[in-house]
Amino acid sequence: MTERGRDQDPAGGGRFDEHGDATRRTRLANERTYLAWWRTGLTAFAVSIGAGRLVPAVAGGPQDLYSVVGVLFALIGILVIVYGRRRGREVDAAISEGGYQRADERMLAVITGLAAIGGLLLIVLILVGR
Repeated sequence: MTERGRDQDPAGGGRFDEHGDATRRTRLANERTYLAWWRTGLTAFAVSIGAGRLVPAVAGGPQDLYSVVGVLFALIGILVIVYGRRRGREVDAAISEGGYQRADERMLAVITGLAAIGGLLLIVLILVGR
C-alpha cells in the first residue's frame, strides 16, 4: 500500500486541501463533542429517575432524600445539555474565525460541584439503606 503525498489527488477526486480538510474534521469533532454532552445529560436523567423513583420504590428508605437526589441529577442533566449547546455554538464560531474557545470554568465548576454533591448524597443513601 502506498502512502498519499500532499500533492496527490485524494481518493474521491479533486485536490487535497489541507486547511479545508482540517476545518471539516474539527467541525465534525465539535459535533461529536456536542453529542457527548447530550449523552451525558441523558445519563443524568436516567440517574434522576433511578434515584428519585425506582430505587425508593424497590428499597424503601428516606423518600425525601431520594427525591432530592433525583431532582439534583435532573438539574445536572439540564445544565449539561444547555451548556453543551452553548459550548458547541461558541466553538463553532471560534473555528470559523480560526481561533479557539476555552470552556467556561465557572459552568464546569457548577456542574462538577452539583455532581459531587449528588454523589455524596448517593453515598448517604447507600449507607442509610443498609
